[in-house]
Amino acid sequence: MKPIAFATDTAGTIYGEYMRRCEKALVLLSPADREDVLMEINSHIYEHMQQKKGSSEAENLLSVLDALGEPADALKEIVAVRKIDQALKTFRLRHLLQALMLNLQNGVVYVILSLFTLVLACFPILIVLKLLFPADTGYFVGNGRHDFGFIRGEKGEEVVGFWFIPLMLAACALLYFAIILVLKFVRKKTKS
Repeated sequence: MKPIAFATDTAGTIYGEYMRRCEKALVLLSPADREDVLMEINSHIYEHMQQKKGSSEAENLLSVLDALGEPADALKEIVAVRKIDQALKTFRLRHLLQALMLNLQNGVVYVILSLFTLVLACFPILIVLKLLFPADTGYFVGNGRHDFGFIRGEKGEEVVGFWFIPLMLAACALLYFAIILVLKFVRKKTKS
């Protein structure tokens, strides 16, 4: 991105500081997305500066930046949407978690997906516990109860055995792809 050249140092300083705050607000995005958003902001500022004539360059710039808003607030939704797109492209758990956390305030669906992601994080923990404490981890049946997970004390007979590990891996994969599919569906609905 080519920065805008201003005739006065004051306008250049104001512009530089605003763009630094924009970069800071976009830090969670990939470098390509960050550059794309910064170019859009830069273009918007340039176009409005070309239209506004009359007052001083610094006053015109401040007027444009005031209309854009504080970067941390104005760019929050753009970052949230772009993070969803990044999670859907990369299938990386870290991007999925960031996207869900950024979108919690955008609806019940994101809260539910976040809870499912927390459940998803429990499955690998259960696999490790099965390896460390095989008698206390699994699916237990007995005493008129069905228990699942890590159980100390009174429990029934563990009925799955070491098949528990592949079952947890399969559950992990299924839940992860279910979360991605729902996220794709929600994203498609919000685009239209």
